[in-house]
Amino acid sequence: MAYTIAFAGKGGTGKTSLASLTIKYLIKKRRGPILAIDADSNSCLNEALGVEVHTTIGKLREESLETVREKGERPGGLSMEQLFDYPVQQALIEAKGFDLLVMGRPEGPGCYCAANHIIRKYTDQLSENYPYVVIDNEAGMEHLSRRTTNKVNLLLIISDPTFKGILSAKRIMELIIELNLEIDRNYLIINRLQGNELEELKKLSEDLGLTLAGAIPQDDLIFKFELSGKPIFELPENSLSVQAYWKVLDTLNIPFV
Repeated sequence: MAYTIAFAGKGGTGKTSLASLTIKYLIKKRRGPILAIDADSNSCLNEALGVEVHTTIGKLREESLETVREKGERPGGLSMEQLFDYPVQQALIEAKGFDLLVMGRPEGPGCYCAANHIIRKYTDQLSENYPYVVIDNEAGMEHLSRRTTNKVNLLLIISDPTFKGILSAKRIMELIIELNLEIDRNYLIINRLQGNELEELKKLSEDLGLTLAGAIPQDDLIFKFELSGKPIFELPENSLSVQAYWKVLDTLNIPFV
């Protein structure tokens, strides 16, 4: 079974950027291949990684349903799961050191429950072929209540350097406990630290019962990459954010699998 690292936190905290840098870190440590899962309906992990998406789980599901609606029956008497199995295998995006599977946004009306269920199922199935899985979840806590994030070895809750962000992290922890999710370890990481507020934020985190793994300073190079559309994955290893974040990951003792 793969070692699974998942990301959570409110929107705008940099979860996707750190997920992509985690994949870069694992490849650097020669811990691959890696299965990257973009479980956010507003998919953008591929942009951070610098790969092109040719299809998504949401789109495939709609196409499968449309096939059934047009024919009035399932081809060959196949179940919906069987009808869907082959296209999902084809949806894997292969890159150097990692493969990517994207949930995407369903084109039809309704909630994301079905797409989330599919992501869970195929994450479990595909993870048997990879030593590491990295899951970039959507903002907020919906993915937790839908149990997209389950059976996780390491959950990294990302916050900006604000009271509101750390309070959101606390609420995520409360929901994890309430849902009794299978998460071995969880840590808070404060991203985009701008000044000398770390000690104050560390005390706040501890008072709320959160374990702070570290903080990543504001990095203007990330802003320049995002402005020009360059993948965060291509940040140089000597950049401020990469050096700081990889030091945090070193302290977390991610095991060889």
